[in-house]
Amino acid sequence: MPLSLRPVTETEFPTWIALDEEAFGTPIPPHRVELSRRNTEFDRSLGAFDGDLLVGVTTVCSFTMTVPGGPIPVGGVTAVGVLPSHRRGGVLTALMTRQLADLREGGEAVAALYASEAVIYGRYGYGRAADSLNVRIPTAGAAFAPHAPSDPALRPRLVRPADARDVFETIHAAALATRPGLYARTPARWDTLLSDEESDRTSGALRAVVVEDGEGPRGYALFRIKAGWDEHDLPSGELHLRDLFGLDPAAHALLWRHVLDRDLVAHVSANLPADDPLIHLLADPRALRARWNDELWIRVVDVGRALPARRYGAPVDVTIEVEDATCPWNAGRWRLTADTSGARCVPCDDPADLVLPVSALGAAYLGGRPLEALRAAGLARESRPGALRELSAAMSWEPAPWGGLVF
Repeated sequence: MPLSLRPVTETEFPTWIALDEEAFGTPIPPHRVELSRRNTEFDRSLGAFDGDLLVGVTTVCSFTMTVPGGPIPVGGVTAVGVLPSHRRGGVLTALMTRQLADLREGGEAVAALYASEAVIYGRYGYGRAADSLNVRIPTAGAAFAPHAPSDPALRPRLVRPADARDVFETIHAAALATRPGLYARTPARWDTLLSDEESDRTSGALRAVVVEDGEGPRGYALFRIKAGWDEHDLPSGELHLRDLFGLDPAAHALLWRHVLDRDLVAHVSANLPADDPLIHLLADPRALRARWNDELWIRVVDVGRALPARRYGAPVDVTIEVEDATCPWNAGRWRLTADTSGARCVPCDDPADLVLPVSALGAAYLGGRPLEALRAAGLARESRPGALRELSAAMSWEPAPWGGLVF
């Protein structure tokens, strides 16, 4: 029987959760089921049915995400799963293909996701657009360099996370424009981040600190501490940083100083942007003990609307032949003309200056992926010398992209 595709209704949510638990092999606590339901836009979900059996599912979160130059609507793809009994049968391809068509029809030119397995989504045109540093910092070697910024008016204040939510929301909203990849968090998304039920506490209770001066808060950090002692009765606790935003260099430095200086903590683990200022604050950068990992993946859903929606850091005039087997409306030649004030991207019949898979455009879209490396990997071809470097320079942006919170 052929698959049928349609939205999953709210009454079918228990079946969806059962599929998710089977696909990921992890039970979901009841309060997390409720949080997931509140984060779900059921009219944007898509289920694959084999007869009456739900065998695959995905959904989209409606986000406003910062890209180079400002915020745009972005479809946040999440909750992708297929029953193990129906793998390798075309279920995921059917879901991904239909979802991309729906995104285009709904007006979103860009999609984003966090990949449970990095090998999956490149074949559907997603590009690795943001990187993260997964760090585990020994606190004994975490002294700051002499140049670290400070402000004598700034003080840390311990708060109960549930009591300071308005402070977190205000600071995060103020930080949104500072980095591509950051997205506005809905109330349900904040509920999920701040959840502190017993099953959330495998790494300790949720804790928070706010740094402020006489004018008010300038940053916050959310973290958990898992206490521990080694065989010599020395403290071996681990602080797991969940969220940290400082609105200026001194606030950022003081927040880090607070989490690195907690008593009885031997290590601090965190997920950081690839260019986080902490890299330069530490007197010994080797103390980061960093592991490089993929973060946001970006899919250019509609080339003609996505490329003009962002800003460019340098002038560019280039004809790109886009290869896109999943979204045929993107395949073909596009002339991109842009400078620091705006951009235009239209279909054309001009000879191509370069040939790119759509995943390369997604990888470069947030400004953090130089295109020359993709040519070295055989993923980009240039017919006009210098065209790729021109496009790469125009699309590059600082700071590096990073979403910071898996959706």
